[in-house]
Amino acid sequence: MAQYVRMSTEHQKYSTENQAAAIAEYARLHGMRIVRTYEDSGKSGLNLKGRNGLQALLHDVEQPSPGFSAVLVYDISRWGRFPDPDEAAAYVHSCKSRGIQVIYCAEPFNNDGSLPSTVFIGIKRSMAAEYSRELSVKVFNGACTIVRHGYRQGGAPGFGLRRQLIDEQHKVKGLLSRGEKKSIQTDRVILVPGPPDEVELVNRIYRLFLDDNMPERVIASVLNREGLTNDAGKLWTRGTIHQILTNEKYIGNNVYNRSSFKLKIQHVRNPPEQWVRRDGAFEAIVPAVVFMQAQAVIAARSHHLDDAQMLEMLRQTLERHGALSGIVIDEDDEAPSSSAYRTRFGSLLRAYSLIGYAPRRDYAYLEINKLLRRRHPELIDEMAASIASSGGWAARNDETDLLTINDEFTASLVIARCKPTATGSYRWLIRFDAGLHPDVTVVARMDPSNSHAYDYYVLPGIDFSAETSPVLENNGFTLDAYRVDSLENFCQLAGRTTLQEVA
Repeated sequence: MAQYVRMSTEHQKYSTENQAAAIAEYARLHGMRIVRTYEDSGKSGLNLKGRNGLQALLHDVEQPSPGFSAVLVYDISRWGRFPDPDEAAAYVHSCKSRGIQVIYCAEPFNNDGSLPSTVFIGIKRSMAAEYSRELSVKVFNGACTIVRHGYRQGGAPGFGLRRQLIDEQHKVKGLLSRGEKKSIQTDRVILVPGPPDEVELVNRIYRLFLDDNMPERVIASVLNREGLTNDAGKLWTRGTIHQILTNEKYIGNNVYNRSSFKLKIQHVRNPPEQWVRRDGAFEAIVPAVVFMQAQAVIAARSHHLDDAQMLEMLRQTLERHGALSGIVIDEDDEAPSSSAYRTRFGSLLRAYSLIGYAPRRDYAYLEINKLLRRRHPELIDEMAASIASSGGWAARNDETDLLTINDEFTASLVIARCKPTATGSYRWLIRFDAGLHPDVTVVARMDPSNSHAYDYYVLPGIDFSAETSPVLENNGFTLDAYRVDSLENFCQLAGRTTLQEVA
């Protein structure tokens, strides 16, 4: 037998030593011998990236003679807290398809393929994913509170700045070195000016840009010829110079959530209205008026270009580099910045599509999600109209889209995007709004083209929980009993029939 243990930083009870001890006891009671250990210490369970232990396990499983017939894991959450429970199932299936069983030692059921174990495992995987989502929300809200109070939240300080550690009484405890982290939870971090020579160089960069009209690439070349390096000890580039010229931390502003990587699924550049900020949180090392002058120059470089000119310059950048990304665009002196393209066209993907460029990674689902979000209120109105035509009435809440039907019960509509798998089957991505607490949840599962409804699930709140979602083509009787091909009967049941009064 092999064992797999994983520990993030969430709780000591999940230490790899405690897991190994529990697994060893399980193996002893069942007459098993552990011959190999795969371990991921301090690793998140959100995805496979960085989990060398699990990657090695999955690699060995594919070999003709892996040397073990089963894998012992403490519980389902140690296998992973994947936001998509199907990902956890895929890795288990990879083992089972090669005759290697995955056994969860601390779970009160056997992973034997029976109906009870299949249901329980599905629920536990969904619970593990929901735990990650809830923890992500709590961590994000906590980080926002810290930023609003004027404290630094993560990230390198940047050239010319340093991270200073203070206690809860704001007493200075010292500077944090590169890569060093605070060890006491109540301590906080602020930004302070770095060494005088670095502060002077930052201001020199602004003078070269504004007074000598040097673009970022030229400034980088000047500094590199002088043998000066950035805060990482590397040569200067157009991008690193541009970052100094555009980041508000140099005028003392604390800005957070400009981009996000929630649940480690996708990096997203957020619009300014979603940024969390505290102006004047730190001591400025660049005068605010100088900073604003630099922003005006940067904005003016692309402001005078029309859409066709900007797109042509983007095509030329593609020809020069063979591919496009935010970094590639920002490093190209001949093109406006990536932020200019986002501002003008709404997103980089939109600009890419206008010149016929398709990134290697398929981002089509972003456009599909956007279309489905626009479609959602339309479907709500169609449901309300259909109920009205059946003799009932429905009032829609403009903020939540919750329908109140006949002043008797509430209904929520969820649109589920279809995600075809490599094997030709379908999966649906379903996100419930737990805060609405509707009496009935209507799930419209889209077809593979995500243009029309494939089917519907009418799920009563009294007999349904979000942990058991209809994400598969066939979900078993307990869920498929609520499946319908159309909402015609639902709308008719919500209708009213006028009765004549008896004389």
